Amino acid sequence: MKNLILTTAALALTAGMAMADTVRMGTEGAYPPYNFINDAGEIDGFERELGDELCKRAELDCEWVKNDWDSIIPNLVSGNYDTIAAGMSITDERDEVIDFTQDYFPPTASAYVATSDAADVTGGVVAAQTSTIQAGHVAESGATLVEFATPEETIAAVRNGEADAVLADRDYLAPLVEESGGELLFIGDPVPLGGGIGMGLRESDGELRGKFDAAITSMKADGSLNEMLKKWFGEETATYGTDGTVVTN
Repeated sequence: MKNLILTTAALALTAGMAMADTVRMGTEGAYPPYNFINDAGEIDGFERELGDELCKRAELDCEWVKNDWDSIIPNLVSGNYDTIAAGMSITDERDEVIDFTQDYFPPTASAYVATSDAADVTGGVVAAQTSTIQAGHVAESGATLVEFATPEETIAAVRNGEADAVLADRDYLAPLVEESGGELLFIGDPVPLGGGIGMGLRESDGELRGKFDAAITSMKADGSLNEMLKKWFGEETATYGTDGTVVTN
């Protein structure tokens, strides 16, 4: 559920796909468990499994394209691929440049992680991935923001003392904290950011958006989306009722 901060209006190009035979699905491939590259060198994760199922239900022939996070929206708009499925939260700012399906992952909180519970997240140095609204939140909080191109680098900055803490999606941070053997810990209160995760598309691709929206609705209604959410994020993750409303477990 990462949240890209758009810094230019020059992205408002219109490269319509006109419902091409093959729909190219863009993702970062570096944000487990949402999306990552597996040992076989293939795109994997929750969004790969979900995207493949959505394409099947929408009767679309899809292929996956890996793209770095900091250029993922510009390359969608310019036509390098046709969708973004990359843990991207739906925000008003993004919606001015691209379009979104309905959410396929409920809104969840971001969180701070540090190596000490004494870390100062309001006046110290806090790391965040560049071009995210976590970075925007840190910049407005009074802390000193240090930005990195990848989420792995933000964690490394905390571990090597370059930053006092990191702010990122809690779902991304939780397994890292658990696997750290006590080196990393959550501090402070959760930070609610974003409005759920959706698939990004060009504004000119309304027909394609409609197909994916219908597929997402069907997965919410039959419970299969909830099964995927629990598979990848655990039994305690928020899910959807059959009417699409969010259910907090």
